[in-house]
Amino acid sequence: MSSSLRREPSFTVGMEEEYLLVDRETRNLVVDPPDSLMTRCEQELGERVAPEFLQSQIEVGTSKCETVAEAGAELAELRRTIARIAGDYGLAPIAASTHPFAQWDTQKHTRKERYDDLARDMQAVVRRLVICGMHVHCGLDDDELRIDLMQQISYFLPHLLALSTSSPFWRGEVTGLKCYRLSVFHELPRTGLPETFDSFGEYQRHLDVMVHAGLLEDGSKIWWDIRPSARFPTLEMRIADVCTHLEDGVTIAALYVSLLRMLYILKRNNQRWRKYSNMLIDENRWRAQRYGLDEGLVDFGRGEVVPYDTLLEEIIGLAGEHAQALGCLTQVQHAREILRRGTSAHRQLAVYAEATAGGADKHEALRQVVDYLIEASVPAAAPATV
Repeated sequence: MSSSLRREPSFTVGMEEEYLLVDRETRNLVVDPPDSLMTRCEQELGERVAPEFLQSQIEVGTSKCETVAEAGAELAELRRTIARIAGDYGLAPIAASTHPFAQWDTQKHTRKERYDDLARDMQAVVRRLVICGMHVHCGLDDDELRIDLMQQISYFLPHLLALSTSSPFWRGEVTGLKCYRLSVFHELPRTGLPETFDSFGEYQRHLDVMVHAGLLEDGSKIWWDIRPSARFPTLEMRIADVCTHLEDGVTIAALYVSLLRMLYILKRNNQRWRKYSNMLIDENRWRAQRYGLDEGLVDFGRGEVVPYDTLLEEIIGLAGEHAQALGCLTQVQHAREILRRGTSAHRQLAVYAEATAGGADKHEALRQVVDYLIEASVPAAAPATV
């Protein structure tokens, strides 16, 4: 029996989120935050916080967690801590994948060797990256299993993206897309859906060609929607926008790890999810980016566009017993609430429409969107237990 099937993977969870720092008075991005802000964050949070490419960004990552609920609780602590420290400087973090009106050409990148190299190599393409995402790591200890499940789970990536959208604005304009972030990110090389490989060895050989040619240092500069992590024995899902409401991000993580367990059990039973070409999955990826939850995705078995609510019930049905086994069924079922009230992108657009209908000019309406994001990005503290 293959080593990948001798025992069930750990399915541990790690989550990373990126936030934008805004000035509470202007609601615009802070261009040059004080160094002491990051110093204080690092003193309190250690390696769980890090600067991002732009000085107006900050990244957090949980420790390795046994359950999705544990990861969510840790993320809540991280969000509240950063909000408290930033507040001392008149700043606030927002969990949104684009800022409603910020201009990318006024931003400064963080002075760090890795980021200096990126800025020099990528030029305007990387300077435009005023975007934030959410990454979910799932513990899969076997290299071959990671490659196999990466190619099967790709089918579901557009469905997860649709639940996460938080980037409907770009430079003060309504883009018409629920997720504009991917349009910006796609200007970088090595993005999009992953390539197909027959084995981990084949993936490693392709990566080695690029490393030996001096094109990149390691797999951390492979920026696919999902990838084998270069740092951990995990499969890292990267397609999602960062969710303004913490519980929505936790739900996406729960769906992701539950679907991976479903695919693992199929494999253990000598079955697998049908592999569809990137040409087809890319169509659903675009529909999720453009419409979010609103216009449905293609069910390739039926050969037709199916409303998202129907697809979601099918996914919950597929993932349900596995979510139960992993202790995250409640979080998976919260996806119905996201569908009912909409994602952050829906709410941002509603706030903007309500403000303009009430007589606000364009800039004031966009400021009100930022106010919503400031308020909704920080979860309330858990009530004290008696």
